[in-house]
Amino acid sequence: MRAVEGDDDERVLSPEDSLRLINDQRAEMNRRLGLNPLLFYVPWGVAWFVGFGAFFLRHGLSGEPYVDLSRGASLTVLLVSIGVALAFTGYAGWRQGHHVRGESQDRGAMYGLTWSAAYITMSFVASRFVRHLPPDEADLLWASLSIWVVSIMLMAGGAVWRLRAMFAGGAAIAVVNAAGVAAGPGWHALLMSVVVGGGYIVAALVLRRRMAKA
Repeated sequence: MRAVEGDDDERVLSPEDSLRLINDQRAEMNRRLGLNPLLFYVPWGVAWFVGFGAFFLRHGLSGEPYVDLSRGASLTVLLVSIGVALAFTGYAGWRQGHHVRGESQDRGAMYGLTWSAAYITMSFVASRFVRHLPPDEADLLWASLSIWVVSIMLMAGGAVWRLRAMFAGGAAIAVVNAAGVAAGPGWHALLMSVVVGGGYIVAALVLRRRMAKA
């Protein structure tokens, strides 16, 4: 079926043209309102790569440090990296929230509060036990519980918004986290830095490329 001939401003679109127009407008809306993976994944990927990289250099794979880095210094590098990533993604999320209203806004707000509640309560639980552990094991407890929260929250977010990639990413992080805990502090730091941090950066580039083609 072809469009009815007539004045261009009053031209009646065929079903095929209407469907194409709807798809084009939907794709444009996704580009405008969709989360830019470079803004959300890359900061956290860099934070984990740098922060856990500092712990890896401090611990070493065999318990012998590769760099003379104090526990306080390595912890400062990790916390500063995470703080920068949190501030960057928080600002990006705040700007993104201006385009979203209604149920989606409420769902996003509750999800964001859940992140905060999870980290705060986890900190209270961990602080009760780390005082009884050697420094290396205390570092491992803090790091593994923090990453565990991340993996669970990503899986929950994937389930809420039906994002298979997000759910799968959270599950993969949980597996890598468990493997690192079993291997020891140095291996855990290396896996978190290279596999999780580097994986986030690669995933952001892949997702951004797919969005550009959509």
